[in-house]
Amino acid sequence: MKFRMIQRCRDAFSIRLMCRCLQVSASGYYGWAARVPSARTQENARLLTRIRQLHADSDGVIGSPRIWEDLRYAGERCGRHRVARLMRRAGLRGVPQRRRWRTKPSGTPPAGIRNHLERDFTATAPNTKWVTDITYVRTAEHWLYLCVVLDLYSGLVVGWSMRARQDGQLVVQAVLMAIWQRPTRTLVILHSDRGCQFTSDEYQQFLAAHHITCSMSAVGSCADNAAAESFFGRLKRERVNRRQYRTRAEARADIVDYIERWHNPRQRRRLDQQQEGKQLLSQLSVETG
Repeated sequence: MKFRMIQRCRDAFSIRLMCRCLQVSASGYYGWAARVPSARTQENARLLTRIRQLHADSDGVIGSPRIWEDLRYAGERCGRHRVARLMRRAGLRGVPQRRRWRTKPSGTPPAGIRNHLERDFTATAPNTKWVTDITYVRTAEHWLYLCVVLDLYSGLVVGWSMRARQDGQLVVQAVLMAIWQRPTRTLVILHSDRGCQFTSDEYQQFLAAHHITCSMSAVGSCADNAAAESFFGRLKRERVNRRQYRTRAEARADIVDYIERWHNPRQRRRLDQQQEGKQLLSQLSVETG
């Protein structure tokens, strides 16, 4: 620590004077200054450069767990605690999430509609379980409403739409986009809360026409749709709350950028990692069997 202080102040004060004041030998300082950094120190410096780049690419929003995932995907062999330690020493941190639930009035679901998910947000195949919800974004032109459809298998946003009004067309357009991207007409459950847009006759008829099973949350229980709420939380924490949108068009372009250039590519990489891991385990079981 004393040698580092001398190194930082060597242009302002005499080295021997500082050594006498700090009660260290000048020969010890010169030996320390000439010492080649260890391999571990050099590797930490290289790794910190990668960490700074990933942190800057995310606009400073992701923390050590997600940076560690990106490093592992890129082939780096490092521990999560090591990444957290390097970020802490460098003063790098992500944007923390605020934990809070807000309730809103619930509508009456149509007869025969129940909660098919029962808070089971896992899926064994793509396009078998979807969740959808609506949120709002503040702009200088007033509100912009966003509806998304997420695939619980991959975490991808498979459908989205944005409008100046929170109406039935907002939801229908998002679901229609998800239907167009579905490669086959497999049976899919679409879960939502009890907002009036989801309980409307127009929406229910639309789902029935496309052979989609409707699922709805219980009364006053936002945790039943936690997957969609979690995505909106990340979107606002990592992008929306860090911006001031002058127009709805500006907000729309930024949200599309977040979905298509940030969220979905990361989810695809994570899915690729999971599939590679499963293939490796399968090969090992065959070889050892």
